[in-house]
Amino acid sequence: MVMTDLVLSESGVSTRQLSPPSLLRRMRRGLLSALDWVLGALALWGLMAFCSVIPVLNFLSLGYLMEASARVGRGGRCRDGFIGVRKATVLGTMVAGVWLVTWPVKLVAVMWRDAELIQPGGAVARGWYLAVWVLLALTFVHVLWACARGGKLIYFLWPRPFMLWRWLREGQQWQQMQASATNYVLGLRLPHYLWLGLLGFVGASLWLIVPVGLLLVATRLPDGGAIVVSLLGGGLLFWVALHLPFLQARLAVTGDGAAVLHYKEVRRMFGRAPWAFWLALLVTLLLALPLYLLKIELTPKELAWAPSLLFVVLIFPARVLTGWALARAGRRKEPRGKWATWTARLAILPVGLAYVLAVYFTPYFSWNGVASLLEQHAFLVPAPLMAL
Repeated sequence: MVMTDLVLSESGVSTRQLSPPSLLRRMRRGLLSALDWVLGALALWGLMAFCSVIPVLNFLSLGYLMEASARVGRGGRCRDGFIGVRKATVLGTMVAGVWLVTWPVKLVAVMWRDAELIQPGGAVARGWYLAVWVLLALTFVHVLWACARGGKLIYFLWPRPFMLWRWLREGQQWQQMQASATNYVLGLRLPHYLWLGLLGFVGASLWLIVPVGLLLVATRLPDGGAIVVSLLGGGLLFWVALHLPFLQARLAVTGDGAAVLHYKEVRRMFGRAPWAFWLALLVTLLLALPLYLLKIELTPKELAWAPSLLFVVLIFPARVLTGWALARAGRRKEPRGKWATWTARLAILPVGLAYVLAVYFTPYFSWNGVASLLEQHAFLVPAPLMAL
């Protein structure tokens, strides 16, 4: 490919040929772009894990997962489910940059504490104490300056103080920074994810309240009544678990809160892509089971985000596959043959049964006891270790 560039000369405008980027330069750009994407994905999943253990904010995590299903369900491409990864890169680089530039402050603070232990109130200790505050102030300005320039990691490592002085003398730069920050925050669409997560939570709760309620009641009944009520609650939970992931995905695709109640439409779509639905359901329920093992011991509050990070990593592909199954069903106008439909239905039975049995026996090994029945983290907000 021949590339040209416009050149202004005395005789007018002419063109000159530009050589294409070298192979090494293209490889470098590709590698940096890949690293940028990976950092953004890690930052995004970390942010979702952090929000998932905070009341109200956990609806943001659920809303994002449902929006990922919706994007894939509309376009049919799994890569459409990775929403906002490039935007999250900015947050990831900022966190990494702040972590790096604060190390000198931490080291000087250690020197100050050691000097204070050796000679409390001495001249050396006072000198180190002053050095801590001076370095802290410079680091604070440095962090603000790096964030104002765009938050890239190189900006934290290369401060360019003379450029900061010229930037402060130009008043319009403040307005540009404010406009950029406003556009960035609005582009996150946080109200949309919050509302979508709330709708998904309410819809799932409407389906789960009866079967989970029966399982809770069964724990208070004598043996004979407990068996009957447990079988009834487990049967209803089995039926709900087969439909609810796809009902939530349809809610996100259509944007209609009532879509979470249209189970007949899900059954019709199942007939058009039975094995895709089976695979999505298998991954959804199978990846939810390891999280129940984390309930054996109580996780400290300081580490509550760590199991939630595992939750996000496990449930995200399940949500993407659910949207993919809806997309395959949407592309077909006619149902598949009876052989494909009935074999998929038979294959679904052990999947749903295994999930119900795992939920039923959870109170016997969970730290939260009977309250763990409320933690249906395959469908509800991503807080696997918090009773809802």
